[in-house]
Amino acid sequence: MWRRPHLPGRARTTAPSGLPSDDVTVAPSPSPLRVRTRAVDDVGRLLDLLPDDRPLSWVRDGEGLVGWGEVARFTGTGAGRFAEADAWWRSFTARLDVRDDLQLPGTGAVAFASFTFADRSAGSVLVVPRVVVGRRDGHTWITEFAGDGVPAAMRRAMPVRAGGALHYDDGDMTVARYRRAVAEAVARMQAGELDKAALAHDLLAVADEPLDPRFLLAGLAHHYPTCWAYCVDGLVGATPELLLRREGDTVSSRVLAGTIWPGNGGDDIGAELMASGKDQREHAFAVDSLAATLRPHCATLDVPAEPSILALHNVSHLSSDVRGTLRDGSSLLTLAADVHPTAAVGGTPRTAALRVIAELERMDRGRYAGPVGWVDAAGDGELGIALRCAQLDGNTARLFAGCGIVADSDPDTEVREAAAKLVAVREALEGSVTG
Repeated sequence: MWRRPHLPGRARTTAPSGLPSDDVTVAPSPSPLRVRTRAVDDVGRLLDLLPDDRPLSWVRDGEGLVGWGEVARFTGTGAGRFAEADAWWRSFTARLDVRDDLQLPGTGAVAFASFTFADRSAGSVLVVPRVVVGRRDGHTWITEFAGDGVPAAMRRAMPVRAGGALHYDDGDMTVARYRRAVAEAVARMQAGELDKAALAHDLLAVADEPLDPRFLLAGLAHHYPTCWAYCVDGLVGATPELLLRREGDTVSSRVLAGTIWPGNGGDDIGAELMASGKDQREHAFAVDSLAATLRPHCATLDVPAEPSILALHNVSHLSSDVRGTLRDGSSLLTLAADVHPTAAVGGTPRTAALRVIAELERMDRGRYAGPVGWVDAAGDGELGIALRCAQLDGNTARLFAGCGIVADSDPDTEVREAAAKLVAVREALEGSVTG
């Protein structure tokens, strides 16, 4: 049975919000904390700056944020974890002495975020790095908490290490069990119990040497530049799906559901995907669930009438970009509490789908398919859905893949789709997409 790695060496303390002492970990620091953001010249590839010790990343097509060091950390469990994280973050940032020369989303104090898929799972986390380097719209900056004064971009990172030879073992949910779970879910849908459930399985990759998260991150970013390459607390991946972006009173999302891959169709797989009734229904469930949870927060909400095609290296998805104007000032984490999980990674109706997932998977997904990204002191930020990912622990990587199951899903086809989705992380671990 997989166990999430424990991170030692942090003194537990009570959160400013009054959360229980075992919900928050905070590294020792002066009070009040001083934070400075300043513009810098181009520093090259952001990922090349990262050290090997607990790197942090949210990068897409060369822009985004990377971070290292740790000033403070929140951890939480349960249905209230988003609200508790939001309260902790508001209280933490209220005590800061901030000088921000740029005043852009992602400047000033930033926390990298990664939340579990299920309420019952432990491991949801906000990590406040000591150093963040960011790039956006031609601007490059460094944010540093009070430190030793050595320019962050000038520090030499240790060379990236490959993990050596790999072998693969079954995870908690084998392929055979996954096929049976899909068949059972289909039977329940045909009986009218629910409309959709997103079922997942896992795979273990074991290397000869300890795995360097930067090696996996670089491979994914190289071959999937239009995805968000993320690394938070050992969870490394490249997601094509943006759960939420908040910038002031604007909120947006990229919904993906419905998948085809080379070898599963003819010459024009995009046209086949658009014509697939099964995939269109799966996509509609996901879009409708997102819109239903966002609409109460929005004065306006623009939902496309039909999806487009998002083509990636290994698969193509039906994609819809949703955009709204907030009317209630909700922060990114408050919105995430309502939106997660969408039908894209949970199902519909939500309660029935989550019950079926728990009964049929019988495994702890951890932070797979949970929100991952960053949030700043204004409550702005970006959260993707943690897909195409692996949880690293020493020499072992636990890979995940899942599929949206509806009443006319075929178990063998869903097994092949999950295998196609695993290709992204497998190739990057094996080093076959870097260069």
